Amino acid sequence: MAGHPFAAEVEWTVDGDFAGNAYSRQHVWRFDGGLEIAASASPAIVPLPYSAEAAVDPEEAFVAALSSCHMMSFLHVARQANINVAGYRDAARGELNRVAKGRMAITKVVLRPDITLVAEKDPDPVLLAGLHEKAHEICFIANSVSCEVVVEPGPLRLVAP
Repeated sequence: MAGHPFAAEVEWTVDGDFAGNAYSRQHVWRFDGGLEIAASASPAIVPLPYSAEAAVDPEEAFVAALSSCHMMSFLHVARQANINVAGYRDAARGELNRVAKGRMAITKVVLRPDITLVAEKDPDPVLLAGLHEKAHEICFIANSVSCEVVVEPGPLRLVAP
């Protein structure tokens, strides 16, 4: 049985001197439903003007995918545990490091979720830690990567029911 397919289209056209390594790395990502996102190499990797600071780079997208998947997994397990989540924000960070001669990799991603709950009092911290562990276990993207993923939840915020 084949797995569920997912697709993305990436399109780039030369702009500049390709042979002389003075060409734009700006390109477009297209997704189902017609969404288009401006993408580029990171200015930390390819200097301006051959990259675009305002575009999403693959490294940022990787970190965002991990963060988004963890969030959706957390929301799922929190709902199952009757925890009423009103808001979720993550200031995730990834680290790009040399892993061998001529090879770089994202070696660590730190997720820093700040969660707002609808509750009268703080829930059991052991329960919340367990929800993050379970969310990490079921996160499709976390299960697909080899880098270290660390979850460092911030302080909870509560809003009255």
